[in-house]
Amino acid sequence: MKIGKGIKRFALALGVVATGVLLTACGSNNSSSKGGYTSELKQSKQLTIGLEGTYAPYSYRQGGKLTGFEVDLGKAVAKKMNLKANFVPTKWDSLIAGLGSSKYDVVLNNIAETPERKKSYIFSTPYIYSRYALITKAGDKSIQKLSDVKGKKLAEGTGTNNEVQAKKLGAKTVPSGDFTTTLALIRQGRVQGTINAREAWFAYAKSNSTKGLTYHKVSDSQAEPVNISAMFNQKDTKLKAKFNKVLQQLRKDGTLTKLSQKYFGADITKK
Repeated sequence: MKIGKGIKRFALALGVVATGVLLTACGSNNSSSKGGYTSELKQSKQLTIGLEGTYAPYSYRQGGKLTGFEVDLGKAVAKKMNLKANFVPTKWDSLIAGLGSSKYDVVLNNIAETPERKKSYIFSTPYIYSRYALITKAGDKSIQKLSDVKGKKLAEGTGTNNEVQAKKLGAKTVPSGDFTTTLALIRQGRVQGTINAREAWFAYAKSNSTKGLTYHKVSDSQAEPVNISAMFNQKDTKLKAKFNKVLQQLRKDGTLTKLSQKYFGADITKK
């Protein structure tokens, strides 16, 4: 009888130990899950994406529906992460500040990594390489190439790569909210031109008249292509790492190239 009780006690002890091990394992899994990239999301099961929604072909509305290269890219990334893409259209002037205040998880908006932005944010690997275009009023012979903009008045979005480039070249800049407004300012003679994305011009020219405007091609020797990346808050390192991993998958399976061809008419996903 004493032997039997000993065996029972031993079996009971093993059961307690096994249960403890199981609970510890479960706790470890939960902890691991909570410590992953999903713990950095603003909303559970959603990838909240900030963008302008007014800058074709990157993000814009067609028939009232949000569409564009970065909209489709955001959806493709979210799908591979088993998340729902939640877009938050925001004016450029407050777009980056919105990321800083955790209004969204990531910004997809034709944004380049700059020394100033790197002080406060982190960036994914580039997903496209954007090239510049110089657009002037038709008949204006004083601006033919980038070096001609010194001292000239150009319309540029505040804080954009285009404004940085214009100021670097000695131009005087006038704030402009969106690409259509910029072109209107040129037509009206209120500014002499703009340095902008070549892709934005091509997209605009597909469905709008370019009368009154002249497009000047900017060679790589005049200005190197701009690396365009997704932007995250500095604390969201795991989310950025996961985004990069998914981005690599989309590049490998041809999704990035297909989206580029669809919206830009060329593959600009390679430098």
